[in-house]
Amino acid sequence: MAGLAAIFGSGAMTNSIREIEGMEVIFIIGSNTKETHPVIANRMIKAHRKGARIIVADPRRVPMVKFAELFLRIRPGSDIALLNGMAHVIVQEGLQNDEFIREKTEGFEAWKRSLREFTPEVAEGISGVPKEQIIQAARIYGGSRKAGIFYTMGITQHACGTDNVRAIANLATLTGNIGREFTGVNPLRGQNNVQGASDAACLPNVYPGYQKVDDKEIRQKFEKAWGVPLSPKPGLTATEMMNAALDGSLKALYIMGENPVITDPNMHHTIKALNSLEFLVVQDIFMTETAHLADVILPAACSFEKDGTFTNTERRVQRVRKVVNPPPRARDDLTVIKHFSRSMGCPMEYDSPEQVLQEFGRLWPAMAGITYGRLEKNGIAWPCPSPDHPGTEFLYQDGFPKGKVPFVPVPFTPPAETTSDEYPFVLTTGRNLFQYHSGSMTRRVKPIEQHAGEAYVELNAMDGKKLGIKNGERIKVRSRRGQVEIKARISRRVAEGIVFIPMHYREAAANVITNDALDPTVKIPEFKVCAVAVERIVSEADEQKNAEG
Repeated sequence: MAGLAAIFGSGAMTNSIREIEGMEVIFIIGSNTKETHPVIANRMIKAHRKGARIIVADPRRVPMVKFAELFLRIRPGSDIALLNGMAHVIVQEGLQNDEFIREKTEGFEAWKRSLREFTPEVAEGISGVPKEQIIQAARIYGGSRKAGIFYTMGITQHACGTDNVRAIANLATLTGNIGREFTGVNPLRGQNNVQGASDAACLPNVYPGYQKVDDKEIRQKFEKAWGVPLSPKPGLTATEMMNAALDGSLKALYIMGENPVITDPNMHHTIKALNSLEFLVVQDIFMTETAHLADVILPAACSFEKDGTFTNTERRVQRVRKVVNPPPRARDDLTVIKHFSRSMGCPMEYDSPEQVLQEFGRLWPAMAGITYGRLEKNGIAWPCPSPDHPGTEFLYQDGFPKGKVPFVPVPFTPPAETTSDEYPFVLTTGRNLFQYHSGSMTRRVKPIEQHAGEAYVELNAMDGKKLGIKNGERIKVRSRRGQVEIKARISRRVAEGIVFIPMHYREAAANVITNDALDPTVKIPEFKVCAVAVERIVSEADEQKNAEG
């Protein structure tokens, strides 16, 4: 991944949550922030009350639109056209940060030429956003030097997700809204400690600290630290593993704290892949849909039952402390991994999670100054290279690690699947406020289930009228991969031709029908766009009535 997008390839926010309240402009794209990151949304609302101008770009009228000066209702999968269209206007009107471009970037002229085709009129034709709104958004964002961009999986979960991020990076680079307080490119992480997991190398191509496995010098450093030879070959991503299981090249799988039967695209494909394995181990705190397929289940301790650290979306490392004992058969993750590793001939001799953090700091300079003692009262954001370093609120104040930031031309790539006569609607998926991820925890809470325990599909009122579908009626939504029966929710949140299903509900799982097409670079599936048909479910009484008629 080239350009600024590569520099913040860790996925962390470049700036801190605190800084949100000092921003002049907040550009939210592909993020239902108020429902999926309510703490951060509250900061945005406080900024709004202090005068910040908010732009929201999303296919749905998400709750943050209430606080937005401008709502760009974008067609699913057309983010590149919108972002390039905004960049085109900023350049045409001379709103770019010339000093930043001259001193800290390269490739500007070639990139600028690539924007010629993305006039506001062309961007409107692709994105569905009126050209006047594209111009207005460009003037608001381009006119500020205290502007932050916030996005989530509405940007990344596309077959062109990498290019979506590149287009965002180009926009921030164009205006110089990076490397300073109250600015930044801020991807919001979807689960607690997913940032820490990424930092600790729960990725197939890096060691801890995003250090590449195919770099000989780095590999030798880790071989010396761990006392074992290491492969120079990157591993498979989670989605690639499912395909490898199906073709027989992957024989066994160890799944920790994930529920891919619900969370991976094309559920039938996932179940078939897991059933094709010779051996499946699942380590979790509950019996998930995936655990039901396992040969061995390892009961794990939850966050209140163990010690360690979590790292949040702003790179802040925080202590996790044991409050209660786990159930009798459950073990904390480190204990399970140690036993597992020892039985495979590679003993990991750590007496505590603290020793793991100490090793982390020895092998990744960005964590060198973070210790349990320093985390006793407050978290610390990396990079923190020494014991007297306060941590880093925002990145790149002293420049960029790879020198000048290159602008990267980003052509528009349409979604992997488009509508047709048979599948005339676009399905997009996401989350709601009350449920969490695959529901393995929240759906066990009775008050939550009483309030938000039923699956639904949002359908525009005009589409409902054309199809004869009423609010609350059970309907069928089907794609080329499968179908679900689900309750219709007539809603002004979605535009005509768009439907939305939250991902949490196993009884009408959105991922039965989502597309498993992958981004070619990072192999993330296209959860956010697929073509579907929406149909009434005809009862026997209706059929009899039609026959008599």
